[in-house]
Amino acid sequence: MMAQYLEIKQAHPDCLLFYRMGDFYEMFFDDAVTAAAALDIALTKRGQHLGEDIPMCGVPVHSHENYLQRLIRQGIRVAICEQMEDPAEAKKRGSKSVVKRGVIRIVTPGTLTEDSLLDSRSSNWLAAIAETAGGVGLAWLEMSTGELVVQPVERSSLGAALGRLDPQEVLISEKLSQQPDLFELWAEWKSRLTIQPTPRFDSENGKQRLHSLYGVGTLDSFGAFTRAEIAAAGALVGYVELTQKGRVPRLSPPRRLGPGAVMEIDASTRRNLELTRTMTGERRGSLLATIDRTVTGAGARLLSAQLSAPLTDPAAIAARLDMVEFAVAEERLRGDLRDTLRRCPDLERALTRLTLGRGGPRDLAAVRDGLIQAAIVRQFLTDARPLPAGFDRLDRRLGEHSELIGQLSAALAADLPLLARDGGFIARGYSHALDELVTLRDESRRLIAGLQSGYAELAGVPSLKIKHNNVLGYHIEVTATHADKLMTGKGRETFMHRQTMANAVRFGTVELSDLERRISEAADRALAVEVSLFNDLVTAVSARADAIAQTAHALAELDVATALAELAVERRYTRPLVDDSLAFSIRGGRHPVVEAVLDAAQAGPFVANDCDLAPDNRLWLLTGPNMAGKSTFLRQNALIAVLAQIGSFVPADHAHIGAVDRLYSRVGAADDLARGRSTFMVEMVETAAILNQAGARALVILDEIGRGTATFDGLSIAWACVESLHDVNRCRALFATHYHELTMLASKLPALSCHTMRIKEWQGDVVFLHEVTSGAADRSYGIHVAKLAGLPPAAVARAEAVLKLLESGDQNAAIHRLAEDLPLFSAALKRPPAPEAAATAPAGPSPVEEALRALDPDSLTPRAALEELYRLRGLLGA
Repeated sequence: MMAQYLEIKQAHPDCLLFYRMGDFYEMFFDDAVTAAAALDIALTKRGQHLGEDIPMCGVPVHSHENYLQRLIRQGIRVAICEQMEDPAEAKKRGSKSVVKRGVIRIVTPGTLTEDSLLDSRSSNWLAAIAETAGGVGLAWLEMSTGELVVQPVERSSLGAALGRLDPQEVLISEKLSQQPDLFELWAEWKSRLTIQPTPRFDSENGKQRLHSLYGVGTLDSFGAFTRAEIAAAGALVGYVELTQKGRVPRLSPPRRLGPGAVMEIDASTRRNLELTRTMTGERRGSLLATIDRTVTGAGARLLSAQLSAPLTDPAAIAARLDMVEFAVAEERLRGDLRDTLRRCPDLERALTRLTLGRGGPRDLAAVRDGLIQAAIVRQFLTDARPLPAGFDRLDRRLGEHSELIGQLSAALAADLPLLARDGGFIARGYSHALDELVTLRDESRRLIAGLQSGYAELAGVPSLKIKHNNVLGYHIEVTATHADKLMTGKGRETFMHRQTMANAVRFGTVELSDLERRISEAADRALAVEVSLFNDLVTAVSARADAIAQTAHALAELDVATALAELAVERRYTRPLVDDSLAFSIRGGRHPVVEAVLDAAQAGPFVANDCDLAPDNRLWLLTGPNMAGKSTFLRQNALIAVLAQIGSFVPADHAHIGAVDRLYSRVGAADDLARGRSTFMVEMVETAAILNQAGARALVILDEIGRGTATFDGLSIAWACVESLHDVNRCRALFATHYHELTMLASKLPALSCHTMRIKEWQGDVVFLHEVTSGAADRSYGIHVAKLAGLPPAAVARAEAVLKLLESGDQNAAIHRLAEDLPLFSAALKRPPAPEAAATAPAGPSPVEEALRALDPDSLTPRAALEELYRLRGLLGA
């Protein structure tokens, strides 16, 4: 057995081997050490190898998916090694024969299909990147749904494309992994990279794989693909074949995403805007969590994909908006559709498991139930005609599946097991042959009871029982005092002694053995018939796999359209106008996430603001104090553009947006110490990317550029960035800053206008109104914000004094005077006495003054100086 294990392990050196031993998957040697640590399970030993104990651990087969999930999350690949024959067959070859075993599957992060290992509301992408003489191709597929997409990409855009997909596993060739200009990108995705031999990314090999997969002689009917795209798609298919040991699930024909088809959003912008995850990596609090009203897993995955890749084609965006508008207007239809969709199982993933040979009876039921709900949805749409083009298209794609629904409904029982090998899932009346076998199997109790009654009467022992165990099978059991009655006279002719125990004696009969054989055979034959019928049903489903997949996707699209309509009604969103212009006009715009949080907390209404980045006014310079809402205003306009271009209504009274092709955001502070980058360095890298890549159709939001360095350095950098955005990039941009000197650029740059956050001063305090208005702020009110944050009063007072001195005249002279000052002692001397102490304080110097006069600083050691400082502090009563 150990020789067999080592042979299989040698063929899968990069995987942890789950080696099937009866009811357990066992691991040995280094695999056992790794698994025990990763899973926090006991590490034991079993036998010896080369004179050393063999480490061993194991997990139960029935609950292995829980352990698989933990291993996959830690980046550990697992090879599943199953018993390929019944142990009884192995025994026929000899008592020491080893059961045949083989790896049936390699489990990796990008090739999961089980519901227990997947998030039903998130896609699990497997991506591949290939490079040929013609360029770079990116391909990605979802194993659990069969979706396959390809796209040509530039090297400089690879990071943004991967950020959009967020794949769980990325395949690259050995050659590509060694490209110096991509080292930083590979380092960022290191935990998800799988490096494959370079020949697997050959475009000719890829073409042959795709031809074989789809049974075609050319891919022309699917679209025009570059060699790099074909190479990447072929590498994906080859990897799936490799990990699934030759079994490939149903994959949709490759869909091509052309250059510029979706809004380009780099990884830092996605983080800053918190589109699908917050800065801390949580879904809650993100834009996706705020707008998600979908009621199916497939709909949730589609909405997430659309939010990650907003469209740039105004016609396609308008088609989506038409569907949402129709669903908003048809309230009753929207309610009926959403109620029906709530009852839809995950049709896509059930179909994939069945076509991959990994499905069970419950997956067949999921297909049946999904198709039943699709038929109900189709009837609702028929009754609601006329329909807009989008709904009409989905109505046709829902298809007609009554024959398959009837077959599955007739075949499947009400209570279904998880696995086909458990049996009992075929309904009575579906198969006459199966019914006969099941009757014999299930009526065994009645037959056994009849025999027991006859034997008890024959032996004259009323307490005689027929029992069953795994060693003897069915047998007759009497107490020791009655055993003689079965061993003498007529009993001796009928009963055969089998086992004597302390308090009981066990017997058998020819009739009982024959009945046991027939019952056992009936059970085995019934299970074999059920499995055969299961395979027939899977074949029937697979024959209609493409049509079922279209139905599943249509249901997901309906879910998204009705969910966005529900969102629009609930949150008072309006339909935006998206066209080919360079307009960006938002009236009464609101931040979708902040508004939802305020409403949930009943903290008052969100203050709406306008934003008009017309071509002659395309660059706004925004000043104002911290806490006034500058960052919120910047983000809300970017999020409105994203929502509009996914085909959603937006949180605004009016929105006219010229389609944005690239979205950039430089908001907030973050470092990247792992790559030796300070906060300021990260800021400059991201700013450089914006200035190098943004074009006229881009939307850029920048916040506090230059704040991470010296004042004049930062001002100079911010100044140069504003000029570049205006003169070189010529894009629509919002630029928030505390460098009020930049407002002077308004007289030099014709497309720049100054705006500020309104505040109101009242009795020494500042009230933030969160309103954007024309003009510039006269100061930053930073000290006021520091006071709100809880800075000690003495520090606040000192800051105000320093600010007043710096603003009074020559800064250099003021700084020299400040350096000579001792602010802490000055503050201590100026502190007013407590009211009760003031009334009784004697005239003359205070204890602090006397103590200070008595000090000889030159004679104090550092420790003595510290002790004197504490004593002085005590004299102040602090």
